[in-house]
This record gives sequence, C-alpha cells and structure tokens, in this order.
Amino acid sequence: MSQVDDTQARPTIGEALVTHLSARGITHVFGIPGVHTIELYRGLANSGIRHITPRHEQGAGFMADGYARVNGQPAAVFVITGPGISNTLTPMAQARADSVPMLTVSGANATGSIGKGLGHLHELPNQQALVAQVALVAEHVETAEGLDAAVDRAFAPLSGTQHIRPGPTHIQIPLDIAGKAATAPKERDAAPQQSVTIAAADSLADLRQRLRRCARPVLLVGGGAKAAAPQVRALAERMNAPVVQTANARGLMFDHPLSVPASPSLEAVRNLLKEADLVLALGTEMGPTDYDMYARGLDLEIADLARVDICEQQLHRYPADLAIHGTVMEVLDALADLRPEVGQVSEGWGSAKAAAVRSAAWQEIGEDYQNQVSVLNALRLAAPRAIMVGDSTQPIYAGNLYYDHDRVGGWFNAATGYGALGFAIPAAVGAAIAAPGTRVICIAGDGGAQFSMPEIMTAVDENLPITFVIWNNHGYQEIARSMDDVGVTVLGCDPTPPDFAAAAQSFGIPFQSVSSDPATVSDAIRAFGKEQGPSMLEIRSEQYQPHHR
Repeated sequence: MSQVDDTQARPTIGEALVTHLSARGITHVFGIPGVHTIELYRGLANSGIRHITPRHEQGAGFMADGYARVNGQPAAVFVITGPGISNTLTPMAQARADSVPMLTVSGANATGSIGKGLGHLHELPNQQALVAQVALVAEHVETAEGLDAAVDRAFAPLSGTQHIRPGPTHIQIPLDIAGKAATAPKERDAAPQQSVTIAAADSLADLRQRLRRCARPVLLVGGGAKAAAPQVRALAERMNAPVVQTANARGLMFDHPLSVPASPSLEAVRNLLKEADLVLALGTEMGPTDYDMYARGLDLEIADLARVDICEQQLHRYPADLAIHGTVMEVLDALADLRPEVGQVSEGWGSAKAAAVRSAAWQEIGEDYQNQVSVLNALRLAAPRAIMVGDSTQPIYAGNLYYDHDRVGGWFNAATGYGALGFAIPAAVGAAIAAPGTRVICIAGDGGAQFSMPEIMTAVDENLPITFVIWNNHGYQEIARSMDDVGVTVLGCDPTPPDFAAAAQSFGIPFQSVSSDPATVSDAIRAFGKEQGPSMLEIRSEQYQPHHR
C-alpha cells in the first residue's frame, strides 16, 4: 500500500500566515491582490478576516493607519513585491512617526533570484533592507520552519505586551515559499500575558514627592496618553493643574475648565510652561512639529520636567529632570491615591490660569486662523462626537494650533510628524471601518485631495458615513505664503483643482458647495448627516495672491 504524502493535507505557508493573523486578533486586511500575493489570498477567503480593497497601495497603508488610531488594534496590509511595498513605505513612515501599529505583508521574488538583478518582475535590489529603514521589524520567511518565529517578532511591537513604542512591522514571503506546505504550528497561550509595570519604584516615589510639593503644576499630554484619558482628568482635578494637549491628544479634556487645547509652539503656552514649577509630560515625544513650529528652539525653559513615555529611547532624546519608562496608564494608576499638600497650589493657578492661557492662545493665532477654527467648531457642533481626520491643509494647521474636540482620539491628521500629504481620505476610510456607524468628517485641501481622491470609491463600496470636506483655495496656499514670506518667487503652488461637483457625481455621492461661513457649513453637514453613505462638501476659500511671482 502506498504511503500518503501528508504535505497535501497540511495548509500552505500562505494559509498558515493568515491563520496566525486571525489568532492574533487581526480582523481586517487592506490590500490589492497581485500575482505575488495570490498564495496569501488562498487562506483569506475562509478565515473570517474582512478584506477591503483600496485603489492604491499607499491608500491601503493609510487605511490601516486610520483604522488603528480609532480601534487601538492593528490591521494588516497585503501588497505585492516591489512597487506594492515601495508604495506602502510612505504610510508606514507616517505610522512610525505617530506610533501607530500596522502590519504589512508582502511577497518577494523567488529565493534564488533575490539580489541578483536578473530582471524579474517587480524586482528590487534588496527589498527587505529597504523596508527595514522604516519598519520596526522586517522579517523574511525563508523556510516553513521560520514562519512562527517571524510572526512572533513582527507582532511584538503591535501586541501591547512589551514596553516599546508601537509602529509598523513587515513580513515578506518569497514566491517559491508561500505555496509550500507549512509545518505544524507551535502551541501558544490563548492570550498573551500582559507585562507588569516596569516603572522603577524609586522613580514613582520621586514623582509622587514632586507632585505633592509643587505649587504650579502643568500636565503636558500627547497621543501616548489617549488610552488613559480618565486617569489624566482625575490627576489634573486633584492637582488643579492646567492640561496642555498636543494635536494627537485633543479630546482628552473637552470643554474642561483645566483644558488648554493649544499647541506648545504658541508663545502663550510656552509662557505657561515657563511659569510652572513642575511640568509632567505624559506620552509625548516633544518633537518640533508640535513644540517648535515657529523655529524658536526646543528649549522650553521648564524649571522641573518629569516625563513618562513607553519609549526609553525617546526619553533620552529630550532629557528630563525625572524620566520614567512605562505606559501613562500604569504610572497614573500608581498615583491614583495621590493628593497634593493642603494649600500647596498657588492662588490664581488651575482653572483661572488655564482660561487666561486659552484666551491668549486664541488671540495669538490671528484672525485668519480664528476664522478657520470657527469652521471646525461648526463642524463639531453639527456632527457631535464625529471622528475628524485631516490632511495637511489650512483648517487643519489652524486646528492643530488651537482646537478642542469632543471625542478622545477623534482628532488626528498628518500635518505633524512625517506629514504625508494624501493621508486624510484613505485614513478616514480606515477610521469609519474601525468604528461602524460613527460619523467621520474628512478634511482635505484641494491639492492634497488630488493625491488620493480615488480612495473615495472604497468608501462608496463599503457605504461608509464619511463626509469628505474639501477646503478649496485653488492650490497649495500654505506653501505659497511660506515662499512669499521669505521673498521666493511663488512657483508650482497653483495646480488646477478638478470640478469637485463632477467628481462627486462620478462617485455617485451627494455634493454641495458652500462658502466658509460657519453657519452655512453647519447647515450642510447637518443635511449630509441624513445620508447613509459618503458625501462631499466643498468649502470655497479665496485664492492667495502672492507678492513674488
């Protein structure tokens, strides 16, 4: 009797990878199938994982980014070898800059051809080395036995079980490997064990003493504090401390008397930090796109700075008087019983100081930005608790300087950190998929929208409740102003925008064009709220007339 080849009964490596993803909680894949990823799709159809089809690999990456920012969990991106993975590097870099977990899986050319320059389809000299410049982990699966370990290493920064900053990771599987029979998977715990706090006891004791004796405390919170919003509010109220929120932290203290929803780049906020006798920075990298937009320097003249961050390297990049390596939540939980000394906080501090700083910051941003923030306020009032996703465009720049949102994690954009244009439209798609039934407002300029406008069709396919707000000032107005301000002849800043009404008609979605009057904008958003699927609102703004041309 002939012996049965058991490899025929075993799943392929591609199928085994999909099983790994499902077991680790991946529920969505954003991808565009190609001849170099067919074996990945063999296992996807019956896995229970939903597949979303973007129109470009860059869109796939930005969708996964928006999904993770809202859901808190990573999605996977499936792309082909060569141009597929290189197109995804931009969203991976944006995700790394903003500590967003994302797993990208790509094909690779056949093992024997890699690095030999033989002219194969989609060939790169060294694809893994290229991706490794951006990914926190870049894995190459060379054998069936190597799959389990590669997946474990790729998930380590995504799982929340290690005290390391999350970000993008990558697994590549060569064409000649993906279809081979997989080995039996190793046994795993049903759920990964969460790590215990690693914040040193003496550091926590030191922080406790600093907080008890300070008279003018300020909390400075970034995106790394979003998961600990209740703890941040509780500590602020016990300490009577104003809370400054960077762009990625907006929503943590909505409409709270202690809230300062303004950029630390503003002089009014810098003066607050200078007046404080203790600044506790929670989950913020203290980088220049949040703290030094006007190139005044990153020396904030803080008398006593304590920092809490999940990334140990980040703590060394901006030194503090006290640096604590750990998550914001675990450190604040350890301070849950903290009370300041009676009568310690200075008179006129707390809510009064926060109100004064809010007023000064509002005046500082100037009339033009005030008008644009008024439009953002109108959007928020017309669509309460909506998720607002932005591109690099004027109202987003204004909002990052000063804007208060009514949803924790509901305000994010690509105008800080890596600053990838074209982010908003696909990221809004990912956000809407991550929060079914939640209204999403996507804000893009007419220039940035042209980077990724075809991704609106994914919103149509999925019938997502997204209003795509196009701020149409007929070009790259912010860049034109910057060139003009330093006497450079303005060139290349006036790409002709498409007819957005015709574009919306081609997408088959409702459209309206209005002025930038806040009341008019609010009425339009309320009307679109009655729609089940996507819609488009064009806000007309005056075209900038440069002095130097």
